[in-house]
Amino acid sequence: MTQIWHTNTQQSNQAQVLSELIQEADAILVGIGAGMSAATGFVYTGPRFTDVFSDFIEKYGFFDMLQAFIFDDWESPAEEWAFMSRFVALNYFDQPEGLAYTQLKELIEDKPYHVITTNADSAFYRSNYDMTKVFRCQGEYGLLQCANQCHEQAYPLNPTWNQEMIEQQSEMKVPDNLIPHCPKCGHHMEINKRDAIRDMVEDPDFHRQKARYQDFLDEYLGQKLLLLEFGVGKKTPQFIREPFQAMTQEHPELLYVTVNQRLYQIPDAIKNQTVRLTEDIAPLVDKTYQMSQKGDASFG
Repeated sequence: MTQIWHTNTQQSNQAQVLSELIQEADAILVGIGAGMSAATGFVYTGPRFTDVFSDFIEKYGFFDMLQAFIFDDWESPAEEWAFMSRFVALNYFDQPEGLAYTQLKELIEDKPYHVITTNADSAFYRSNYDMTKVFRCQGEYGLLQCANQCHEQAYPLNPTWNQEMIEQQSEMKVPDNLIPHCPKCGHHMEINKRDAIRDMVEDPDFHRQKARYQDFLDEYLGQKLLLLEFGVGKKTPQFIREPFQAMTQEHPELLYVTVNQRLYQIPDAIKNQTVRLTEDIAPLVDKTYQMSQKGDASFG
């Protein structure tokens, strides 16, 4: 590891490594992918999927919620919103607090920090993060945009309206009068979420989030900035993994820590500035948090 950082990253106790790195850092940039939410139980497969969407599974043969979310061959907007209203309730409005999110916040909140995430659920809200420090670069399930993308504005989806769509749907369709429509062109609305098929509207709030993220980088690049990457997969590496690795290569004082059981390739140029932590995310964060609560020396 680079001599700029003094933590012994070769010790077997990965929670100790994480705790010491957090304390040594001048600032922390956290990148959070789908694996973080999955580690807290917010999965898109299994009973959480099959119990809520059995009718859609039977009709379309969906194998998980994400496949269904990007499906673009619905019979009608009424059918699409029958699915989406349930999806948004499950993954946004009714989503419970995720313990690993809350514990992570408490571990880093005494340091200057910022978060960039590709997740669109409500985990950060549920764990009471300072949302001015979270860049939701892939959108949010609780926001709407015109399906024609006729203008650059996202709108909050009213939870009461969403619940009405769930309660009043019949034969996998919501009543036409409940389908959300664009206030500009009258076309139906869709979720403000970037995916493999559709791009998303980037409205003024999105650009404010992006500017705050860049301001953080401008302030702390050049210092001992810890890049913590949790559960980032291979579907959208351009938002977190690739920028993190590029920053690490450009700035020798940075340390890149990837928390992932999958051993994705690390470029040779940054192997000396990279730490792999391979324990399950939730137990690792919990053990690190418990150490901090016991007044371990690493936490002052």
